[in-house]
Amino acid sequence: MSVVEHVREMASAGLHSNVRLLSGLLLTMSGNNPELFSPSQKYQLLVYHADSLFHDKEYRNAVSKYTMALQQKKALSKTSKVRPSTGNAASTPQSQCLPSEIEVKYKMAECYTMLKQDKDAIAILDGIPSRQRTPKINMMLANLYKKAGQERSSVTSYKEVLRQCPLALDAILGLLSLSVKGAEVASMTMNVIQSIPNLDWLSVWIKAYAFVHTGDNTRAINTICSLEKKSLLRDNVDLLGSLADLYFRAGDNKNSILKFEQAQMLDPYLIKGMDVYGYLLAREGRLEDVENLGCRLFNISDQHAEPWVVSGCHSFYSKRYSRALYLGAKAIQLNSNSVQALLLKGAALRNMGRVQEAIIHFREAIRLAPCRLDCYEGLIECYLASNSIREAMVMANNVYKTLGANAQTLTLLATVCLEDPVTQEKAKTLLDKALTQRPDYIKAVVKKAELLSREQKYEDGIALLRNALANQSDCVLHRILGDFLVAVNEYQEAMDQYSIALSKKLSIESLIG
Repeated sequence: MSVVEHVREMASAGLHSNVRLLSGLLLTMSGNNPELFSPSQKYQLLVYHADSLFHDKEYRNAVSKYTMALQQKKALSKTSKVRPSTGNAASTPQSQCLPSEIEVKYKMAECYTMLKQDKDAIAILDGIPSRQRTPKINMMLANLYKKAGQERSSVTSYKEVLRQCPLALDAILGLLSLSVKGAEVASMTMNVIQSIPNLDWLSVWIKAYAFVHTGDNTRAINTICSLEKKSLLRDNVDLLGSLADLYFRAGDNKNSILKFEQAQMLDPYLIKGMDVYGYLLAREGRLEDVENLGCRLFNISDQHAEPWVVSGCHSFYSKRYSRALYLGAKAIQLNSNSVQALLLKGAALRNMGRVQEAIIHFREAIRLAPCRLDCYEGLIECYLASNSIREAMVMANNVYKTLGANAQTLTLLATVCLEDPVTQEKAKTLLDKALTQRPDYIKAVVKKAELLSREQKYEDGIALLRNALANQSDCVLHRILGDFLVAVNEYQEAMDQYSIALSKKLSIESLIG
């Protein structure tokens, strides 16, 4: 067994640090004596050395060695064309063991993505002929194209993944996110669904996530609930996480928290979606729970955005905006596609008075998640903070038309209308429509109460707030009800309402203080 074969054996065994040391020494020997190793042996040494650097996360150094390896392979190919047979019988099995040139290019692309050089990653993968692209190469290309806004190329690559692997569910989600019709995607999996038992749920799964990506939250929730109730898919963590996220998007924070808690109980090491869960807890004033969640997530992994976002939410709702800004930036550094991290950083920048920088972050969040209302809410709040009411009105109208007339979009548009005395009546009509659809929607109740306060219609406001508090308890609603009761000289009951509001805020005050 040659020394190069020993290096290959160690690489196969996962002895990366040993490979790095030995291959580094052997490459130095080869540099000092070019005749010491054959071209194919030098190619192997370069690849194995680059692989060990990749394992040590030295991506730039790894790219350098992979590039040298490809140059060596090119020279080797030219040599073999000129001299097809060396007369050495041992060279045949050795050539069969050469690392794949395509695999080397894939590893280079991985390095480039880790270095956030997506254009270089696309360029290296584009250089691989279509027929030689493996499913993982097509999947990486699809994701890179999507990130770069090259939607047509992304769709083509995702479809190629499905052609080779019809049960590649993430590729299915990729196609749905690029507005490919659910029926078209389902047709690409029909043969495998019909040929394998117990896969009848897949067509329903595709239908559910097609609703998710068109922003039809109600039908998405109903479809996933029908899946989750089936005995074979009951207590699936991914489905519960999707339900939690959908309830959150629909403004049903109570059910969202409930589903996140169920998922967390089933999988104590769950990270996905925990940034949204932490945000919801922080909004409810459960800062101690947020702090505990952040610590638990950091113990699981500090290389994901979610723990940093959760800790950032704790800082933000403790009014430590500089700290929240730092933690949001760290989360984005780990995952530039983290919508929750962008929203956190944007909100921190807005509250620090850096509105124009905040706008950039909210716009990026909208680009990544065009069906999430909270992204638009953040941007509109920035416009209102900078007195750009016209821009806020244009954006709110666009959201209303794009996402449909639901309680959330009606309330968002009403919020902007309340800023202009000319559109007060329109705001009232919009809020009435919102509350007809969802009488328990807190944001609509708060805005309607604000409007009634301006009009000094305190009795109407008291009736509105009592009705809203009949089925839920919220510290903001209790405080506003207290204000209305003071206005009609009901001081004792006002004190009771303030006491309830204060008790619900107690955890926040103690932590901030």
